[in-house]
Amino acid sequence: MKNIKNFLLLLGFSILFSACEASEVEKVQEVSNPASANANKQIENLQTPKLPNLQSEILDEKNKTTDSLIGKFDFKNYVYPLPRGWQDVGGKEAVLENGVRRISEDRIGLSYAATKFGDVTGDGEDEAFVILKIETAGSAIPQLVYIFTMKSEEPHLIWYFRTGDRAAGGLKDLRSSDGELIVELFGQDRYILGEVETSKITGDEQQLCCPTFFTRTRYKFNGNNFQLQGKRETFSIEDKFASAVNNKNDVLIEEQKKVKSKK
Repeated sequence: MKNIKNFLLLLGFSILFSACEASEVEKVQEVSNPASANANKQIENLQTPKLPNLQSEILDEKNKTTDSLIGKFDFKNYVYPLPRGWQDVGGKEAVLENGVRRISEDRIGLSYAATKFGDVTGDGEDEAFVILKIETAGSAIPQLVYIFTMKSEEPHLIWYFRTGDRAAGGLKDLRSSDGELIVELFGQDRYILGEVETSKITGDEQQLCCPTFFTRTRYKFNGNNFQLQGKRETFSIEDKFASAVNNKNDVLIEEQKKVKSKK
């Protein structure tokens, strides 16, 4: 009986030693074969790709301050009109309190994202570009934009519009340049028409998470409203050296007409 116990004890030590030895061999193999280890890391990275931060330009520190009076106004506590497509049973206006409008069954949720400043009326004073995010309880990022100027020491709304979701017309950037308002939306030939962003063009198939194009458009204030200026420029995000394609939807329509005429 004693011999059997000794045998079992010896067998247990042998198994434990073998397991430790195997573990040490695996570690040595990993160190001696760094290419294999790098390959495994690359596979892991491919399986879990890092999603781009589509809000980086909106939330950066550029144009976030101004010496104009409008810079002192509290846009986190204000009443905002809701653009077409986002009006709810609560009415055509939304009250923001401390930067939030809570989502409920009968109304959309909103949260304050950022305010940028720039002169887009030519009066020498900056306007405020207020950006609100629509809370969808998901990964979507549709947003609302409000352009305010100062009148009688109070903010006066001169334009507001909605943008799409990420690659489908989502807001990339918003700024002033030479007295004009520059709007950049993700997607091909996407721009603002009235209160809403335009629909995607034929062939603009992109993953919502990861846009590969964006469109830059310019708008001029004529005293009453903003009018689109010049051409709509579509840029490639993947190829930063590629030239912009102007009015891409118009180009595609002309190409389709030529194909039909040859049939």
